[in-house]
Amino acid sequence: MVNRIVRSGQASTDQSASNEIVYMGIDNGVSGSIGIIRQGRAAMLFMPTRSELSYTKVKRNITRVDWRLLRELIHTNLPLELNDNKQFIVPIKVFLERPMVNPGRFQATASALRAMEATLIVLEAFKLPLQYVDSKQWQKVMLPGGLKGDELKKASHDIGCRLFPNLSGTIDKHKDADGLLMAEWARKERL
Repeated sequence: MVNRIVRSGQASTDQSASNEIVYMGIDNGVSGSIGIIRQGRAAMLFMPTRSELSYTKVKRNITRVDWRLLRELIHTNLPLELNDNKQFIVPIKVFLERPMVNPGRFQATASALRAMEATLIVLEAFKLPLQYVDSKQWQKVMLPGGLKGDELKKASHDIGCRLFPNLSGTIDKHKDADGLLMAEWARKERL
């Protein structure tokens, strides 16, 4: 299923149409989300995934980013038209959260790196500009200080619902608004 941008009156409209910039925040991973903010409109999309038999000798399934559906989501939700100089007519800025890499959590690390590679391949195919972001960068601005673990997800959920009430149903289903808050952070910081 492909999601489309949902109108939300909460994103800023302080830029004129000629200065429009699309901000896309990607919470990396198979349980991640994608937030898109474009001149007064916001969308929150679930990272498209699929389950398949693991490539190891043990019988189990793994969840992978479905790159075909991710490509379709980007094609459907971003203004990808190019000018004569092969530049995007409407500038697009993509912010991708760095994956968790922890040798003590091999399976989670492998999943995060697989997800990132699939995401990078799709972004590169569209020639989208990309900036890597550490979670603490956007959380420091968008969330209250001193939070840890599950408190961060709860704060992300609550603040996402407050800033983007029209998307609260989607945020409730996902349990956090990390991708959306990352996009809003980039917009606020004028990155």
